Amino acid sequence: MLGKLSWAAIPFNQPIPLIAAGVVGFVIIGVLAWVTLKGWLPYLWREWITSVDHKRIGIMYVLLAMVMLLRGFTDAIMMRSQQALAFRSPGYLPPEHYNQIFSAHGTLMIFFVAMPFVIGLMNFVVPLQLGIRDVAFPTLNSVGLWLTATGALLVNISLLVGEFSRATWLAYPPLSELKYSPGVGVDYYLWSLEISGVGTLLAGINLIVTVLKLHAPGMTYMRMPMFCWTTLASSLLIVAAFPILTATLAMLLLDRYLGFHFFTNEAGGNMMMFMNLIWAWGHPEVYILILPAFGVYSEVVSTFSGKPLFGYRSMVAATMAICILSFTVWLHHFFTMGAGADVNAIFGITSAIIAVPTGVKIFNWLFTMYGGRVVYSTPLLWSLGFMVTFVIGGMTGVLLAVPPADFVLHNSLFLVAHFHNVIIGGLLFGAFAGYTYWFPKAFGFRLHEGLGKASFWCWFTGFYVAFMPLYVLGLMGMTRRMQHYDVAAWHPWLLIAVGGAAIILIGIILQIAQFVVSIRRREELRDETGDPWNGRSLEWATPSPPPAFNFAVLPNIQGEEAYWGMKQRALQQARLGEEPVYADIEMPRNSPTGFVCAFFATIMGFALIWHIWWMVGVAALGAYATFVVFAWRDVDEYIVPAETVARIDRANRSARSAALARREVPP
Repeated sequence: MLGKLSWAAIPFNQPIPLIAAGVVGFVIIGVLAWVTLKGWLPYLWREWITSVDHKRIGIMYVLLAMVMLLRGFTDAIMMRSQQALAFRSPGYLPPEHYNQIFSAHGTLMIFFVAMPFVIGLMNFVVPLQLGIRDVAFPTLNSVGLWLTATGALLVNISLLVGEFSRATWLAYPPLSELKYSPGVGVDYYLWSLEISGVGTLLAGINLIVTVLKLHAPGMTYMRMPMFCWTTLASSLLIVAAFPILTATLAMLLLDRYLGFHFFTNEAGGNMMMFMNLIWAWGHPEVYILILPAFGVYSEVVSTFSGKPLFGYRSMVAATMAICILSFTVWLHHFFTMGAGADVNAIFGITSAIIAVPTGVKIFNWLFTMYGGRVVYSTPLLWSLGFMVTFVIGGMTGVLLAVPPADFVLHNSLFLVAHFHNVIIGGLLFGAFAGYTYWFPKAFGFRLHEGLGKASFWCWFTGFYVAFMPLYVLGLMGMTRRMQHYDVAAWHPWLLIAVGGAAIILIGIILQIAQFVVSIRRREELRDETGDPWNGRSLEWATPSPPPAFNFAVLPNIQGEEAYWGMKQRALQQARLGEEPVYADIEMPRNSPTGFVCAFFATIMGFALIWHIWWMVGVAALGAYATFVVFAWRDVDEYIVPAETVARIDRANRSARSAALARREVPP
């Protein structure tokens, strides 16, 4: 009746997972009780859970990423503290639990922190920057969000029911094959990624169609903000690369469930083919993550330098070059597999070449700042921290692209340091810059600057203290994933590294404090005009937060940096342009389709993991019925009356007129 599920699945003999699951459960129950007692549940269902508004979906993506960041960072603290304590001792984590932790850490951080963070920012910002009302497929957008949340939920269910994979965050065979991982840990990994991967693919398709087909009048491709270009490049990579991941994991599932031999060591299988396929997805994935961050830095550096982005066309060319070149470098992840000197040389050269367009971007950002009136706000600090840190990570990456050096450093902590150098110093700093930069647009008030800067310096300092020692340890020969060790020379460096993780923890605490303090002081941090940073792109032309329809009247674009041009004309004339003619606006109606589909996907994933076949059938039928009901909706749009549009826009015009008058008053 319940397949492989029994009371033995609960780890009663392991206090750490039980305590962790208890804390998570207590928090979830507490939040649900608080929301219910406050009477907010109907509002949350109506305005958020069933929303198809791209802005709210983007915010929920980012919220999911931040919650999972706390979960993934907890794993990181446990790994670092284990290694600090495990010198000539077993430490406090049993080997099998330690293996689950590093597998879960990588899985969560890449698939459920990095991906939702960048997709959330792209969802929120791109339609606003393009001057349009929503993404191309609003309901599909909701489905993508909730399927991603389903994957994250399945990973966290493994804390209490069963176990998680011990086969690393990429589930390498033969370790992930049924013979060597007979439990459900690898199944949790595979089904969570298969389900969330569908959600990511839907997001990629949606964003490509939005950027290519939906523009405000006059918004040509070469007038799009840089963030829209990086979104396009990242989304193209999603659509090209994620089917590879889905197919690869499906083959591994067939090995485990039906006795196929794609990646086994017998019956014609080849485990190295898994490496080939997983990295054919895996290296483009790095650029899927970093390209949107590059777009964030372009917007932030331009805004806080008071100048247009230097070399806009070269930045576009560099972005699309990275998009293409990212599919030519995957083999540098296994130079040691024996492909031969010629193959290694070709991929080593392409791996070095891809650093060139990235270098172009660094110089463009520096030249944008050169001669500008630079304002050292929190978003710009994250951007400057990125430039310093990412250059170091890029140089170590070029070193690893040299096959003889990679033979020495492969699978060592040097590689771990390099990877975190580009992911934390590149992607996460970019995500935090974007979060801080667009927060007032999302919620109508700015984040506290003092706490934001303090958090940045803790993250920046903590990163170097935590990861520079790993470069040294890698050069000293320490390999990845060691649960304990006997080499005395390694111990001091690991103690320094855990100190760095503690400094990052302080940075996270300060970010939480910044959020809480900003909410409490939101009236004094209020963004009245919708343009708190003196921005240059169209999102700053809307109120903060923007209404559901974004723009009362779609803007008419007459050049690059359309909003900046509008502002300059208003300053010259000492008044806003003429009030537009308002009309009714059609907007997509909210739909529970995404949430209901995710509900059935969660049941189906759990049932597939535990071989509860009748439950799989019921969940599949429910998901299919949901789509049938959605397809037969009679009314899928609602009308925003012209009077409502006029009232919202006139209030914003009044605030902007007052701000314009204040700027005209001589000192």
